[in-house]
Amino acid sequence: MSQSRDASTSPLGNPNHAIDLALFGALGDLALRKLFPALYHLDREGLMPESTRIMGLARQEHDATTFRQEVEAALHKRLKADEQDKVSLKRFLGRLDYRQLNFTSAKGFETIKAWREGAPRPMVVYLSVGAKIYGDICHNLQASGSLDDETRVIVEKPIGSDLVSSQQINDAIGAVFPESRIYRIDHYLGKETVQNLIALRFANPLFGTQWNQNHISHVEITVAEKVGIEGRWGYFDDAGQLRDMVQNHLLQLLCLIAMDPPSNLDADAIRDEKVKVLKALKPFTGDALGRDVVRGQYIAGTTDGQPVPGYLEEDDANTQSQTETFVAMKTEVSNWRWAGVPFYLRTGKRMPEKLSQIVIHFRQQPHYIFDPDQRGIAANKLIIRLQPEEGIALQVLTKDSGLHKGMRLRPGPLHLDFNSAFPKSRIPDAYERLLLEVMKGQQYLFVRRDEVEYAWRWCDQLIEGWQNRDTPPRRYPAGSWGPVASIAMITQDGRSWYEDY
Repeated sequence: MSQSRDASTSPLGNPNHAIDLALFGALGDLALRKLFPALYHLDREGLMPESTRIMGLARQEHDATTFRQEVEAALHKRLKADEQDKVSLKRFLGRLDYRQLNFTSAKGFETIKAWREGAPRPMVVYLSVGAKIYGDICHNLQASGSLDDETRVIVEKPIGSDLVSSQQINDAIGAVFPESRIYRIDHYLGKETVQNLIALRFANPLFGTQWNQNHISHVEITVAEKVGIEGRWGYFDDAGQLRDMVQNHLLQLLCLIAMDPPSNLDADAIRDEKVKVLKALKPFTGDALGRDVVRGQYIAGTTDGQPVPGYLEEDDANTQSQTETFVAMKTEVSNWRWAGVPFYLRTGKRMPEKLSQIVIHFRQQPHYIFDPDQRGIAANKLIIRLQPEEGIALQVLTKDSGLHKGMRLRPGPLHLDFNSAFPKSRIPDAYERLLLEVMKGQQYLFVRRDEVEYAWRWCDQLIEGWQNRDTPPRRYPAGSWGPVASIAMITQDGRSWYEDY
């Protein structure tokens, strides 16, 4: 088994990055499935200084020993065999402590102050809980005297269900923490390919000079989920796919694709450019809501050859629900760089495969000299895949080989698959990168308050339009790519979704 490096020898493993992590919701699904594996990997890679400590906080009556046992069981379940280093695991579990706590009551928060007494490290508070109690926890931490001028707070999406509720939640957090110490997570921003998107755009003149309406005909962003609601009926039926996925993940990806070059890589320089994109997003008015937006809801179908129930047939379902499980839309960024370039966004549950990808379609040559019946393929495409396998491919056209082929064209990829290109390097999970950046005090991968609010403003006008029209979502069979209308939406422009090529 590979051995971890000693923290003292790592370029980042020094006392300046040591923290005390207070993890609220430490026995929840996110913590056990994502956060503890990410923290373990940071420790194993020598990126967690020796003095870093982790306090798990939850409502369950556990002692520290039982808590460590639950975390260890979760790690064994989720880590690959060659990642389970006994020395690293023992060291990591030794960092853990636990306190039972009622998050909405001030009673008991003094235990955090006592834990922190005399600690020379800054504290990071991770709120892996529902956003409705973010304010309660922040207030109780402040009232108990547990905070200081270096304490940072990490909050998970979704922050609210509309602009007003997001402002209320952000106001409650902001009453305790300044913006410079608030880290709003969108885990897509921590993915390796998303980071490479910034390098691809701004480090390569090949793309930098082509990244505008003169050379790009349209852009697709797809985030497809194979699963259904996985027992989250209560949450999901209140949210729907627009709030759950479009308002954060898809709009963040759109911003990174469409933003102008920042002046540097500082957090606010990048986020300033993203806000400009959100402010320039064209709203859906009049007939555009019916023509350029499709919302759907899955009915019974098949996944991997097995029958699965429809959304209204799931456990605890409200059989009258009109909540969307699928959204497809065509939107535009109204500025000089992107004038006239449509952005097609699509996301849904119970799709044929789990897939997150961006496809940049470049314009055809102004004068075409090859076989007329191949004109439809005569354009380059840049495919940026975020999951399941992260990678980047540039589809180019070459002559098909063979004496009898003439000048027939053949599309083929110039492909960078991260797993193949770096076979000895494990691609870190998004949460590893995000947690490391918080430890270092870097905010460039996190979402600023005005980003959240401009995204909600744009989504709210769409939700209001749906409510005014009172049109039920279109049905689509589980295991399909969504309602037929989503295909018609793009084909009316003479285009098709990438998997249809």
